[in-house]
Amino acid sequence: MPHTSAPLDIEAGRLTNGVRPALPGFGWFRRRAAAPAPAGAGASTATIIAFLLPALTIYVAFTAYPAVRTLWNSFHKVLPRREEFVGLENYAALMQDDLFWRAVRNTIAWACASPLIEVSIALLLALALYAKVPGARFFRIAWFTPVLMSYIVVGILWVWIFNYDWGPVNVALRAVGLGGWARAWLGDPATALPSLIFVTSWMWVGFNMVVLLAALHSLPKEVIEAAELDNCGWGAKLVFVILPLVRATILNLIVLSFIGKMKIFDLVWITTKGGPLWSTETVSTYVYKRAFEWNTFDLGYPSTIAAVWFVIVLAAVLALTWAFGLRQKLEY
Repeated sequence: MPHTSAPLDIEAGRLTNGVRPALPGFGWFRRRAAAPAPAGAGASTATIIAFLLPALTIYVAFTAYPAVRTLWNSFHKVLPRREEFVGLENYAALMQDDLFWRAVRNTIAWACASPLIEVSIALLLALALYAKVPGARFFRIAWFTPVLMSYIVVGILWVWIFNYDWGPVNVALRAVGLGGWARAWLGDPATALPSLIFVTSWMWVGFNMVVLLAALHSLPKEVIEAAELDNCGWGAKLVFVILPLVRATILNLIVLSFIGKMKIFDLVWITTKGGPLWSTETVSTYVYKRAFEWNTFDLGYPSTIAAVWFVIVLAAVLALTWAFGLRQKLEY
């Protein structure tokens, strides 16, 4: 008799004559095929690229390329319509540039003094609000308001306040019989830089205060209550309980303020443009002058300053992070 093969019914998983096929793992395969695919598993490479491309384009165009180009220019003399490779000549000239080192000293002094002033005053204000002093809501708004203004507005405002003839500071000094103390605060080399440090501290105390106040409100109530049950006074509770718990926040704010002051430009340019006699010159303003104001038509040397300053700022931030023992990610 001729042999006839029974056709397979694959969908039913059995022979048409009712006998199951001896296929190992066939049932597991059917269950696996019927299981729903995890979310996002079907995203193709083209889809991922389409979503990342806008952000990557902006990053490359406005961050990566300018950084690489600046480093490239630092080894060249960049003149209109031509470049000339000079190797390390720009770096050698920078080491002998007295104005650059004056700007470095001013910037570092600013970056070291202002964060300590800002965070210290902000901590006192945050503790006052945390203790719910009378008028706390009004003071919270009033102390935070300067943060909402731009450096340009703040600069113009304080130029008026520091005016020698009719500025409120000198008018108040003359009114109380201290006219000998009146001076051109932004026109005197001895007081120009401290005055600008005071202005930036006034502007950013409110921001630090809000961050510290949020940190205080997030403290575990059990720890505070335990300290109060032990008859721990307010001073001891502040020193041994509150400050250790908000230490990471304080250190983060100091690092962030340090970075901001190392890049300061707007306020100086609006108020003094680096004067008088270079007493408020910062690295950022010096780079701008060398690139666009001194008519040297060479972008190579300013690029060298920017490259060196980037390395200095990066090294300083890493050193601060190591010194403070920060291992967690900075919170912005």
